[in-house]
Amino acid sequence: MADEKIRQLIDSCSEKGTVMKGDLWLTPDKSAAVYTAKSAGFCFGVQRALDTVYEQIESGSGPIFTYGPIIHNEIVVKDLEEKGVRVIETRQELESLEEGTVIIRSHGVSRDIYELLEQKNLHVVDATCPFVKKIHRIVEQKGNEGYEIVITGSAVHPEVEGIRGWCTGEVTVVETEDEARTYKPKTDRNLCIVSQTTFNLKKFHKFVEIIRGLSYHETAVLNTICNATEERQTEARSIANLADAMIVIGGKHSSNTQKLYEICRKECSNTFFVQTFDDLNLRLVPFRGIVGISAGASTPNILIEEVSKLCRKTILNRC
Repeated sequence: MADEKIRQLIDSCSEKGTVMKGDLWLTPDKSAAVYTAKSAGFCFGVQRALDTVYEQIESGSGPIFTYGPIIHNEIVVKDLEEKGVRVIETRQELESLEEGTVIIRSHGVSRDIYELLEQKNLHVVDATCPFVKKIHRIVEQKGNEGYEIVITGSAVHPEVEGIRGWCTGEVTVVETEDEARTYKPKTDRNLCIVSQTTFNLKKFHKFVEIIRGLSYHETAVLNTICNATEERQTEARSIANLADAMIVIGGKHSSNTQKLYEICRKECSNTFFVQTFDDLNLRLVPFRGIVGISAGASTPNILIEEVSKLCRKTILNRC
């Protein structure tokens, strides 16, 4: 069975148009394989935000603050702290600032935070992901047109909090299937459904189907899940479907990594969540078959490579 799956994996990696374009390593007898997803690691928005912070550090422009951790990865945040970058966690902390540069992270912020920063006349560097900015514009426009907004995502996630802050009318956040089934509009207006950029694509389509089936007024559906998230989830699902073990790397507070883990876990019961290199316990990984590796959008490439190297050294060399 393992040999059959490895043949399928080899074929998938060689086919044109497939999502399986990552790095594949095999034992000489092809009894074991390690596959690292091409889509693993920093997405465009995260890389852009990080580059922005490091540019500000190099400029030496005085005290630097990020409104919330720049990304959900403790290793990166700690490195920035050692370079003098402070994290502001609350609006109250922001209100107390008198000087310095404030960097808005890739998750974006609500309209009232922009207004506060403008009032305080601080130097603001906006590193909001363009895909998130697009959602801000959508919900603002649709709200002005009279639509009631539905956001699929986590209500406590900073990206969703920011999106809600740009809604000009009634808004509801739907995170679970039960919440979708029990959803009741707050008005008799038409609905507009958008999504957190890192939401599970299959869940989004399911929730849209449920809400549309409730027979409310016109429903405008805008799939605002970013392409990088779709590609990452699709590739992870594909490899997990074949894998004997799956390793998902990312921070414990990373929403997109948690969703990757959920997706992989459904396809492969031997799925392991790894935050740091030290979390990896290869004694739990099978000697034969396929080990797949994926990672969230806020996972540094150096950590992915460390995990991949250890898997290759330990698994492929011991077969």
